Amino acid sequence: MVERVALGKRLRHSPLVRTLGLRPNIEDYSEAELELLRKAETIYYPSSLYEDVFLALGKKVFPANYYRYMGDKVKQTELFILLGIPHPRTRFYQGLHRAERILRDFSYPFISKIPRGSSQGRGVFLVRSLEELQRYLETSDLAYIQEHLPIDRDLRIVLVGAKVVHAYWRIAPPGEYRSNVSLGGRISFSNIKNGPLRFAEHVARLCKFDEVGLDICICQGNYLVLEANMVYGLKGFEKAGLNVYQLLTERVSAGAI
Repeated sequence: MVERVALGKRLRHSPLVRTLGLRPNIEDYSEAELELLRKAETIYYPSSLYEDVFLALGKKVFPANYYRYMGDKVKQTELFILLGIPHPRTRFYQGLHRAERILRDFSYPFISKIPRGSSQGRGVFLVRSLEELQRYLETSDLAYIQEHLPIDRDLRIVLVGAKVVHAYWRIAPPGEYRSNVSLGGRISFSNIKNGPLRFAEHVARLCKFDEVGLDICICQGNYLVLEANMVYGLKGFEKAGLNVYQLLTERVSAGAI
């Protein structure tokens, strides 16, 4: 039996997975460790540094579609559109006269986002005036503009192997348009219906997301995906008394991943 091998540490508690750790140079691994990597059919948590190398060698990686979509709202939106996944109306703008073009397509208020590398709601802005729009445009050469939805909460649904392992509401505090827990959003486990959970599993299968925290909202009776989070917060797990690393270990033991 070929030993299961991981570089990242998320499966370090699993007795079924040999975790080598992430090292900055491939030659930093011993010859015995390199041989394990050569023989393994699947590399778990290969990191963005080595994922493409292992894919070029014909190996599977877990989680699939993890590093290439991590923190990239543009790629995620393009994927959702191509797959026909319901998503707030979103457009990108580059080049000259961006403000004029944006205002032809969107009415105030609308949402603008830092398209890559932002997290915890800190790269998300509610635009209500030309002054606020111009201030946002100074922050990014690529403008990511999205319709503003009349909602005060969304569901964070965490999936592993396209199966829900945890879900909770994130409810925005009064006067705040963002529901991020890091910005004061309240966690609630009340009244979570089966429909959005099954929708999230459908989305994860379509996108081939092996591990993801999907932000799902319900607007005018429809489910929409707001964003895919590969690095998702753990406060919702902690409040529920769950350990995400133990959940991952259990999924390995069950042969689900």
